[in-house]
Amino acid sequence: MNPIPAHQLLSQLRWRYATKKFDSQRRISPADWQTLEDAVILSPSSFGLQPWRFFVIDDPHLRQKLRELSWNQPQITDASHLVVFAVKHNPGEADVERHIDRISRVRGVPREKLDGLRQMMLGSMNRPGGDLDNWLSRQVYIALGVFLTSAALLGIDACPMEGFDGAKYDDLLGLPAKGYSARVVATAGYRAADDPAAQAPKVRFEPHTVVEHI
Repeated sequence: MNPIPAHQLLSQLRWRYATKKFDSQRRISPADWQTLEDAVILSPSSFGLQPWRFFVIDDPHLRQKLRELSWNQPQITDASHLVVFAVKHNPGEADVERHIDRISRVRGVPREKLDGLRQMMLGSMNRPGGDLDNWLSRQVYIALGVFLTSAALLGIDACPMEGFDGAKYDDLLGLPAKGYSARVVATAGYRAADDPAAQAPKVRFEPHTVVEHI
């Protein structure tokens, strides 16, 4: 395995920004998009439970309707691709059992040997005072981070977006019937040559103010 050089990683992360204006004529190649889908599937999650689903909106008419539910932000329709990151409603024992079955099959481990992990997952999800919805949001935002970073490494622009009516997104996409609800959106494609945000210097606090060694 050949790791990405440190300078290349940092260069791409400095290059990326929340793209405000996409070139509507440029499309992400099928191969690159498949790589992005594969990357987001590899996102980490607590216990590896993956309590999410990623809805890629291909229908242009549907994307126009979603734009109307997103404060008319042009990225929704102008970007090459639109992804709705959704969380599973009230994951519970059935989801844990499904995950245990999958681990057993993939790793060739007898199911009974996974009982400790099973009990740990159930206990964590059902602990008194636990905020399951907040936990679900944290999980899907990990996946969003993987998506944005992977796009940057591929030279693909992206924009995370929270400015949308989640309840109306859910209704339009029929997500409740599927057992999911929209939590955050990401658009991906290529920046327009005249996007003023592309020329703005990246603003971050000085390293010593955000990283502390103890």
